[in-house]
Amino acid sequence: MSERGARPPESLWLATTEATDYDPLEGGLEVDTAVVGGGITGLTAALQLVEAGQTVAVIEADRIVTGATGYTTAKVTSQHGLIYDDLLSTFGREKARQYAAANEAAIDEVETRVGELGIDCDFERRPAYTYAAEDGDLDAVRAEAEAAAALGLPAEVVEATELPFDVPGAVRFDDQAQFHPRSYLLAIAEEVRGDGSYVLEETRARDVDPGSPCEVETSRGAVVADDVIVATQFPFFDRNGYFARMHPKQAYLLAVRIDGTPPRGMYYGAGSPPWTLRSHPVEGEDLLLVGGQGHETGENDPPTSERYRRCESFAREHFDVESVEYRWSTHDYYSVDRVPFVGPLGPTTENVYVGTGFGGWGMTGGTAAGLILSELVRAGAHPWADVFDPLRVAPRASAKRFVRENADTAGHFVGDWADALRSSADLPSVGEATVIREGGRPYGVYRDGDGRVHGVSAVCPHMKCVLRWNDAERTWDCPCHGSRFTHEGEVLSGPAVDDLPRRPPNADRDG
Repeated sequence: MSERGARPPESLWLATTEATDYDPLEGGLEVDTAVVGGGITGLTAALQLVEAGQTVAVIEADRIVTGATGYTTAKVTSQHGLIYDDLLSTFGREKARQYAAANEAAIDEVETRVGELGIDCDFERRPAYTYAAEDGDLDAVRAEAEAAAALGLPAEVVEATELPFDVPGAVRFDDQAQFHPRSYLLAIAEEVRGDGSYVLEETRARDVDPGSPCEVETSRGAVVADDVIVATQFPFFDRNGYFARMHPKQAYLLAVRIDGTPPRGMYYGAGSPPWTLRSHPVEGEDLLLVGGQGHETGENDPPTSERYRRCESFAREHFDVESVEYRWSTHDYYSVDRVPFVGPLGPTTENVYVGTGFGGWGMTGGTAAGLILSELVRAGAHPWADVFDPLRVAPRASAKRFVRENADTAGHFVGDWADALRSSADLPSVGEATVIREGGRPYGVYRDGDGRVHGVSAVCPHMKCVLRWNDAERTWDCPCHGSRFTHEGEVLSGPAVDDLPRRPPNADRDG
C-alpha cells in the first residue's frame, strides 16, 4: 500500500524536546562501569552509580532517549495489565511480592528525582485502570484485584469509570503516575555527565569481552570497565539465548485533540485488542493518547498504515476528535513468562549484566531494572533480584509460550524464504516497496515519493530471516526476532548490530 503524501510518524516525546548533541567516543576510555544503551534503564543505573562515587560511560549508538524509551505510552505504573494473579500461580507469593515492590518503588524513584532535580516533565500521580472490555473479562479483573491487593498494591474493583463507553468493571490502582519521558531523562543524563563520567552518542557497541576488567568494543574505540551493563532494548551481546526467550511486538499510538475533556485516569483494556488511553498536556491543552492494534513485529497483514487507521477509527468512535497531532509506534520485547530479565547476562559472562524484556511496561520496569543493576554492580545483591534473574528456569506455564513463539519464528523463516525465492524482479510503484529476487537472493526495494529506488539486502544479518516492509514507518522489519532497519539499510534496533548491505549498483535504478 502506498504512503505517498502521508505525514511520517512522529513521537510526541521527540517532537516536543530538543535534540541532543553529546560527543562520540574518541579512541578509548577507562571507567568503573560501562553502560550500553541511553534509555531509561541505562540512564537510571548510570545516575545511581555516579552518585555512589563511580565513573561511568553511557554508550549510545544513536542519540540518547530516541530508541524504545522515546516511543512509549509513558505510564509510570505497577499495573501491568492482568499479571499479578498469574505471577502468584507461576512464581509464588515471595517473587510476586518482589515484582510488585520493585515497580512501586520505581514510581517513587521517578517522583523523587523530579522533586530533587526540579525536572519539568509533567509528572503527575493519577489512577490506573485495567478494564473489562466485556462481561467475560470480569472474573479475571476481579481475580487480579484480589491478587494485587494481597501483595500490598493499591488495588480495588470499580464498576464505574469516566470512559465514554460502558465497561462491566475495572481494577483500579491509585497513586500511579505519568510523565514526559524525554524531558525527565535528558535531565538525568546531564546529572550523569562530568567528573570522569561520560554520555557518548553515535558510538555503536559491537561486542563485549567479559572478565576482570571487561572491554566493550565500539565503532569508535574500546571502553575498558570493571563491569558492563547491557541496557539496549535487546541485548546485542547475546550469550544466553535471549532471542529464543523473548518475542517482539509493535503497537500504535495517536495523540489527538478532542472537543471536550479527556479522561483523567490511565486506561488499559483487558480485551483484544487491548486499547490504551490517557491524556497528556501539550502547550496548555490536554491531548488524548489512544493506542492499540498490537501485533508481532514484522507482520504486515494488515499493513501497518491500516493499524494507524484503526486506532483513529476507535478514537473517533468514542470521542469528538478534532485533529490527529502525532502518531508513532512502540516496539517492545516480551519474555515467555512475562517477567523481565534483569541481572547477570549469562553464566559465562563475568561482570556483565542485562536489563531487557519489559513487555510494554518499560517506564517502571526500566527504572526498577536500573535500581537493581546498579546495586548488583556495587554490592552483588539486591532484595528484588530473584524474580528477575535472567538465569531462571521458566515456570511450566511459560513452556507453551516458548514452544509457540519459536515455532512461529521457524514458520516465518521457512515460509518467507520460500516466498522470497519465488518473487519476481519487478520494481515497486512510487511510495511502495517489495522484496524481489535477483541473482538467487532476496532484496528489499523501496521507491520513494520522488521516484528514487532504494535497494538493500532483505536478509536480516542476525539469523538470516527474510525482512518485511513496514509501510507506515517505512522500515524493513524482521518477523523472527524484531530487528528493524531504515529503507536505506541502517540498523534501528537489534538484535542485529550490522547495517544491511546495499543492493548491487545496477539494481539501484530509477526505472
